[in-house]
Amino acid sequence: MRGAVLYGPRDVRFEERDEPRISKPTDAVIRIAAACVCGSDLWPYRGIQPVDQPTAFGHEYCGVVEEVGSSVTKVKPGQFVVGSFFASDNTCPICQAGYQSSCVQREIVLGAQAGRLRVPLADGTLVATPGMPSEDLIPSLLAASDVLGTGWFAADAANVKPGGTAVVVGDGAVGLLAVLSAKQMGAGRIIAMSRHQARQKLAREFGATEIVTERGDAGVARIKELTAGLGAESVLECVGTQESMMQAIRAARPGGHVSYVGVPHGVQLDGAGLFFAHVHLHGGPAPVRQYLPHLIDLIWNRKINPGKVFDLTLPIEQVAEGYRAMDERRAIKALLRPEARP
Repeated sequence: MRGAVLYGPRDVRFEERDEPRISKPTDAVIRIAAACVCGSDLWPYRGIQPVDQPTAFGHEYCGVVEEVGSSVTKVKPGQFVVGSFFASDNTCPICQAGYQSSCVQREIVLGAQAGRLRVPLADGTLVATPGMPSEDLIPSLLAASDVLGTGWFAADAANVKPGGTAVVVGDGAVGLLAVLSAKQMGAGRIIAMSRHQARQKLAREFGATEIVTERGDAGVARIKELTAGLGAESVLECVGTQESMMQAIRAARPGGHVSYVGVPHGVQLDGAGLFFAHVHLHGGPAPVRQYLPHLIDLIWNRKINPGKVFDLTLPIEQVAEGYRAMDERRAIKALLRPEARP
């Protein structure tokens, strides 16, 4: 089997890898229908997050179950399934509280940019679709495995309410799907912060009512201007930088809610500033598994189309071009189609 391997900064190779096998009775092996490049993959790709050895990459996936371990009872061969980037048992107290990405047995799922994938804790991690999806639904189902689930968590953690005002900081795939999620949760105003015309257009398609192009102090001032000097009730931080985090906190009104779902790099918070900001902070790795049944239902019944976020589709052997295109911001998100399709 061939798959993507990251050797170092900007060095992605598509090469022979070991075939995934059932190694524990709780495992499943799936044949990948579609995979993609994640914005968080760009941190190690750029060398900001070190990679000490060649590493199989890819953590967003959907596909058909080929084989299951002896303890797996909830999914079976032949089913089309969607999973998340953290495997979870979905039964521990942390999972039952809705935080499957902090499951006591959690395992990171890597290696999805390939033809097949071993998924640990299959019963708790994978969710089967009602049937075999049509080809046009696959991009949206793939989005549910991470970027849609993460955008949904951003809206949920920021306490988006019907009729409220939500500000989305970040116009990558997660930020755009945070706009869609805020719309689904009934936000009356959704202000997307973006400087890129194509991303602004998609943000509006997903439900943004206003676009703010300014950043930093100017961006905060513009949000305050749009909210009668108060700031927004909900601010969704979808980048992970110091500037984006501070912009999010400062754009929130006292008593407001700020979610942070961008993987943080170099983020430091001033205790006194946070103390007097009087905002709620809630975030972390999205518990995608919590939302998967609902998101799959919305997609299956064609109530949402998050697959629009993929603006570049490549055969998986061209995975390196997918990384380059996203790194250079020529693409919002690259979808990869494996050699063997279901």
